[in-house]
Amino acid sequence: MTATSYPLHECVFNGDTRKLSLLLRTHEIAEKDKHGNTPLHLAVMLGRKECTFLLLAHGAPVKVKNSQGWSPLAEAISYGDRQIISSLLRKLKQQAREQMDQRRPNLVKALNQMGDFYMELKWDFHSWVPLISRILPSDVCKIHKSGCSIRLDTTLVDFSDMRWERGDISFIFRGENAPKDSLTALDNECRCYQHVRHEETELEIEDEVDILMSSDILAAQMSTKGISFTKAQSGWIFREDRRETVAGVYDSDLYTINGLTLEQRKRREHLSRDDLQKNKALMESLTKGGQAQNAEQNGGEIFRRASLQPPPTSSITWEEYIAADTGQYPNLGRELVYKESSKHFKATVAMSKDFPLSIDMLLNVLEVIAPFKHFSKLREFVTLKLPSGFPVKIDIPILPTVSAKITFQKFEFRDDISPDLFTIPDDYKEDAMRFPDL
Repeated sequence: MTATSYPLHECVFNGDTRKLSLLLRTHEIAEKDKHGNTPLHLAVMLGRKECTFLLLAHGAPVKVKNSQGWSPLAEAISYGDRQIISSLLRKLKQQAREQMDQRRPNLVKALNQMGDFYMELKWDFHSWVPLISRILPSDVCKIHKSGCSIRLDTTLVDFSDMRWERGDISFIFRGENAPKDSLTALDNECRCYQHVRHEETELEIEDEVDILMSSDILAAQMSTKGISFTKAQSGWIFREDRRETVAGVYDSDLYTINGLTLEQRKRREHLSRDDLQKNKALMESLTKGGQAQNAEQNGGEIFRRASLQPPPTSSITWEEYIAADTGQYPNLGRELVYKESSKHFKATVAMSKDFPLSIDMLLNVLEVIAPFKHFSKLREFVTLKLPSGFPVKIDIPILPTVSAKITFQKFEFRDDISPDLFTIPDDYKEDAMRFPDL
């Protein structure tokens, strides 16, 4: 591997903005070097501000991880320049909106081609921690689909390990509407609604920057590298494959899921001792639905978190960086304060060939209702290469201490679903802050 193999990376490393600008016309901006870093990764690690802004202006992807599993935003938080963090966060959200807008026509088309239906999903939450398991909720989610419109009715608004919020909530997607009006959340108890916005206000962005700068840098993922499915068996002497009739209708094969691991990595080199003391209280406040408290207010004035003192300038040369063993490059910014942990989970799934919906159809439905955290976890699971059939009952981890058993207990195609289900009642008032996380 020669030092000239990655000309964009080399320009960034050496702070050569002029040459970088010329090369961006002919080279792939998202290319990863041998260590998995994109040019944007290097720009934020080294504090190359002009290079960072130039790369962002040319659409450098922000949601991309290097070989250590860190994104440019994570590296920017470590470096601690508020302006760079804010710019990356804005670009990340813009790119997410653009990707959704690109997928939207195909999603609407797929929903229109699907038959109209009514479906019920039962959620039973449980935990290996006895105290938590005793107080966790259950819920039956009702889903109506007509044309390119979907309605989800649920009584579970939000939850964490030790707290959940009950209510009477409806979530409506209308594919024929403009993006800004297509997603609506209804609180049927308060008789109010909120359009799920596509863009955050400046205040919300700056609040989020404050939270990022005063919190651990976290990277958590469900590792499925060694995942395998084995048929569950019963019997002591004469072993036989277990089968189950789910919801009294769907004959299913039961599988045990092996090798499911939750990997969590944490960094905190950007935090002071005072930060660490405040961090726990801040996260507890946010978990309970409070506002960011690290943007302290005094007499109406908001004090934002200032940029950190930059780390010492790296003495590592480009040649030394690129010659390092793959994924083992020298540290370019602050000295890492790093911790990782992993937890192995048991999971089971019942697969049925009798269920009338296909997995592809389910994925399209789940993409619409992904703003609900537990549904995004379900969608993540269904994208795995499952055994043949449809997953009519699943027992999977949702949080580090909480798992959920999801049962497709009812499904029927219907041609009599009322269009009124997908409209906002006339007596509902708009409340733009009813669901602050949406």
